[in-house]
Amino acid sequence: MHRRQESTDAVKVRTLPVQVAAHLTRRFVNGETEEGRAPSELDISREFGVSRVVARETLKILASLDIVDIAQGRRVVVRPQAEWDYLSPLLAEWLPPEHVDGLLRELLQMRELLEPELAAMAAAAITDETLERMRTELDRMASLESDPDAYLAVDHEFHMEICRAANNRILDRIMYSARWLGTASRRVTNQGSPESLRKATEAHARIYRALESRDPDAARAAMREHVQGNAPLLAPKEKQG
Repeated sequence: MHRRQESTDAVKVRTLPVQVAAHLTRRFVNGETEEGRAPSELDISREFGVSRVVARETLKILASLDIVDIAQGRRVVVRPQAEWDYLSPLLAEWLPPEHVDGLLRELLQMRELLEPELAAMAAAAITDETLERMRTELDRMASLESDPDAYLAVDHEFHMEICRAANNRILDRIMYSARWLGTASRRVTNQGSPESLRKATEAHARIYRALESRDPDAARAAMREHVQGNAPLLAPKEKQG
């Protein structure tokens, strides 16, 4: 009863569907559901003191993220957590930190699989115009090593330039869809210190030189070294030295 009262009071601060959906998602993550059953539109309206319209929109948000299924007869069930839409930026705000940490490690596995090959593909097809933009971004990285937030945006764009240069629209959309996770990951691996950002700039410079040489093998190796170098920083805390 106490938990229910706390969640109700918190939602009343901002009675928007997204806020109710956030509370329900955290409840689902903690296994606080009866045999996978999610609250109905009426249940949500009664518990959180919101209108049926807000309750209905809440369920639409949860369904759009593959968190719940609304079956015939309007029975609402929680989908297995493995099937949720983890590429949505909303889940970054809703999930507990330990869940987000796990997602960042899984993102690193994806990057290890995709980005070295994207770099190799880009090296074979990259244009002078793209290289010129990347050279500018690399110079900006060097000048922003004391400004981690600004560095973050340039870092992301450098990698997206490589992705676009690979000329594969499907891979481009996969990388773009994972951008919020990529941003969260870079906040961890860059660590916000000039020293870590200086090392990141050096790693990007090695990738750039391989691309400039149109050398797919060198580009693949430089990207692999860069991505794998982030693994220790994303390891579970108890496993870090």
